[in-house]
Amino acid sequence: MATDPLLRQGPDSTDLVLRAGPAGPAWNALTSAGPALLIPLALGVPTLLVVVWMVLAGARASTVFVVVGVIAGLEYLIGWPVLAFSRARDVLRVEFAPAGVPASLRLVRAAGPDDWLPVETLRQVWLTHKVVEPYQGDFKPAVSTLALELVLRGGRERLALPFGGDPQRLADALEALLGPAGVVVGLRTERSTRDRPQPNSGWTSGGSASAGSGGG
Repeated sequence: MATDPLLRQGPDSTDLVLRAGPAGPAWNALTSAGPALLIPLALGVPTLLVVVWMVLAGARASTVFVVVGVIAGLEYLIGWPVLAFSRARDVLRVEFAPAGVPASLRLVRAAGPDDWLPVETLRQVWLTHKVVEPYQGDFKPAVSTLALELVLRGGRERLALPFGGDPQRLADALEALLGPAGVVVGLRTERSTRDRPQPNSGWTSGGSASAGSGGG
């Protein structure tokens, strides 16, 4: 029944895959290790202030390097678990079981799967396709994004989908999968035009004034 690349049908379930890969606390911690390396770079300004203060205080270069290394290491060791915790609730996929006519569903997050819920818990599924089109004379191509909203009994889940296919095809596939269970599937498309960059009026007027004064 799965007729869209984002829907993958297995022997026990049909999965709406947002991000491929295993889930679990250990795996979430491991996959957060790499991105956590950017945290010391993001906190570079406070570290730079420490370096400037030490240089002005007359500290030796070797001492400065050691202190900077310790600060960066502490930022990494603190930022790693913080990043892993913030990513723990990210949804990797939505599983519908059994594969043919689903009777239950669950969200699989980076930290592991949630409990199975009756499919009746899912009231509506909304796909929002946003298209930002170029203005006249703009050489940049149009940009499309696709978002999924699961309207659950007692809450909502808003998820960004990897875009690269046909939104209508995905909507039809979800309708075929969930329609028999009474779940409403909808698709809305929102189009807008990219803002035309405004000329820097201050720079233009300043340049004109300078040229005029030079001619005098």
